[in-house]
Amino acid sequence: MAAVEHASEERGLRLTPLRKEVLELIAAAGKPVKAYDLLDQLRERHGNAAPPTVYRALDFLLEHGFIHKLESINAFVSCHHPAEAHQVPFLICDVCSSAQEVCDERVAELIEAQAKAFGFRPQAQTLEVHGVCKQCRKA
Repeated sequence: MAAVEHASEERGLRLTPLRKEVLELIAAAGKPVKAYDLLDQLRERHGNAAPPTVYRALDFLLEHGFIHKLESINAFVSCHHPAEAHQVPFLICDVCSSAQEVCDERVAELIEAQAKAFGFRPQAQTLEVHGVCKQCRKA
């Protein structure tokens, strides 16, 4: 949270109480969380949360790189490096739904190089690898 607050301050962004609360809920989940699960948690706390409110907060957090959206499971996770813009692949466990951010710039660089070799100009990268994590394999 401190890194996001610092990045927001440096960039002149407004981290409203709701945006901060949504970010805290995502971080506290410890695994990918869906928008409607966030909405349910907010309703438990405040009673009057509406879907557009949650989606606006998620859009802000995504736009500024404070969270990541896992497209294949339509869920959100907090970013481990919110101060820097980056594209990272994720390893997603199909058993426990955990998601591991792979912080290795070589992966993004390889994709960029291949795109350039084909004359393709990428605008975004989404790489999600599904499988079974170490803990679930042991179980």
